[in-house]
Amino acid sequence: MTSSDLFDLSGRIAVVTGAGSGIGRATATLLASAGAAVLCADIDEEPVKETAKIVESGGGTALARRVDVAERAEVTEMIEAASREWGRIDIACNIAGIMHQSMVVDTEEVDLDRVMAVNLKGVFFGCQEAARRMIEQRSGSIVNMVSSAIDAPAPGIVCYAMAKAAVTQLTKTLAVETGKFGVRVNAVAPGFVITGMTSRHFRLDDGSMDADRREAVVSAMAKMAPLRRVGEPDDIAGAVLYLVSDAAGFVTGQTIRVNGGVSMP
Repeated sequence: MTSSDLFDLSGRIAVVTGAGSGIGRATATLLASAGAAVLCADIDEEPVKETAKIVESGGGTALARRVDVAERAEVTEMIEAASREWGRIDIACNIAGIMHQSMVVDTEEVDLDRVMAVNLKGVFFGCQEAARRMIEQRSGSIVNMVSSAIDAPAPGIVCYAMAKAAVTQLTKTLAVETGKFGVRVNAVAPGFVITGMTSRHFRLDDGSMDADRREAVVSAMAKMAPLRRVGEPDDIAGAVLYLVSDAAGFVTGQTIRVNGGVSMP
């Protein structure tokens, strides 16, 4: 096989959650550029429609769908919609997630439940529905988005970190259960990446960005990485493309750490 063959996704069907922005949007557009037809899902309807338009403007094929991954029925319908439209599902990327900041002793149960509903149960539902169809067709690739928080504890993000750690174990368990059916399951653990989620560090109360604070945050985070820079959504999308492609045909149950070298477990 040539290098082009290894990364060619022509004829494959992908579902990407969190596709309205950031890593999800970068992943959806990159998979489409590699030839996949992509169902773009997000809880924010207008941004995900824009993602689908970006894909189509580049000559790709996409559908946009509003989905709340915390609702099992909506996840089930999302997977069924892709199957109805294209007859199968080859790739599932569970990227949708939310952040909540609080110290352990100050965390309210309602906030813990909200983060777990999206970041853990939402991924579980996505894995479950995609895996059922992939087992039937004896092929497929699932990629779950975790975080460098699984390796390096940090104050104030306990709900997020707990959910991501659980998804890491979910990824390994599902990989063991589905491998004999030709299904691969892996995870990507980004470091600090400039997205709407991380912009909370330099977003003002009115929603605008503080340029000086942004520079200070980005500079500080870059100094922590051996590569001396922070990540961009495209950095993470590239790792996803590798994992769902034939180049990773012998890779399953792994967590790829795309973090500039911040953690090296």
